[in-house]
Amino acid sequence: MSQAAALPAPGGFARFCREFWWFGLKEARACIFAGSFFVVLALSTKLPLGPLPRYDFILLAALLIQGLLIATRLESWDEVKTISLFHLLGFALEVFKTHPAIGSWHYPEFAYSKVLGVPLYSGFMYAAVASYMAQAWRIMDLRLTGYPSYWLSLPLCAAIYLNFFTHHFLPDLRWLLIGATVLIFARTRVYFHPLATPRWMPMPIAFVLIGFFVWLAENIATFFRAWQYPEQAAGWTLVHWGKISSWGLLVILSFIVIADLKHLKARRAKSG
Repeated sequence: MSQAAALPAPGGFARFCREFWWFGLKEARACIFAGSFFVVLALSTKLPLGPLPRYDFILLAALLIQGLLIATRLESWDEVKTISLFHLLGFALEVFKTHPAIGSWHYPEFAYSKVLGVPLYSGFMYAAVASYMAQAWRIMDLRLTGYPSYWLSLPLCAAIYLNFFTHHFLPDLRWLLIGATVLIFARTRVYFHPLATPRWMPMPIAFVLIGFFVWLAENIATFFRAWQYPEQAAGWTLVHWGKISSWGLLVILSFIVIADLKHLKARRAKSG
């Protein structure tokens, strides 16, 4: 009998710890762009940048990181195409939210790379969420069951995005949209692979968990002055917990876009 065969298979708590360890490693790998971006934010507050505005430094560093991920094949061109869509969606939202008439948040520092008052690096913050999801999908070998029809997922996605704009003038429908999400995805399971054995969780729970961790990331980003809420003008304070619902909706929107694009690509591959 070989030494490997003589070893007992891990079970119970030992197996849980082993799978949780690998789950954490794979999650960290999926967050490679987001983690690198946070390092850049921290460095931007410490490094002597001379005449280079800090926002421009962040943009150049983010472009370098993106280029390195492509060059090392840690990110595929298909993933970059998807991420680019989130750059556009995020930039449009940023222009609206930072307009003086809205003033949800602002970027007080000067930069050559500002367009309509928004530094171009801001798109990378939305792209970081999409990058994490695309990477996690591949690394964890995600599989979905009970995924809703496009006739339900796409209108929900559009309604969530529009509500980010319209709630400033019309009733805020976020809780109605969250309730609709729970109903639409009630039967959806997401299967993932920490190791060989697939594990699963209900899709609504996954949305909540990711939204919470994005909120934690937002606190880190505002601490390093990536942007500033009005209540943080006198000094950094914890971002209001109510923002978790906003990030949860953004996570839902991001997931639907990525999932539907992957399903569309798979259909084309089969028909081709």
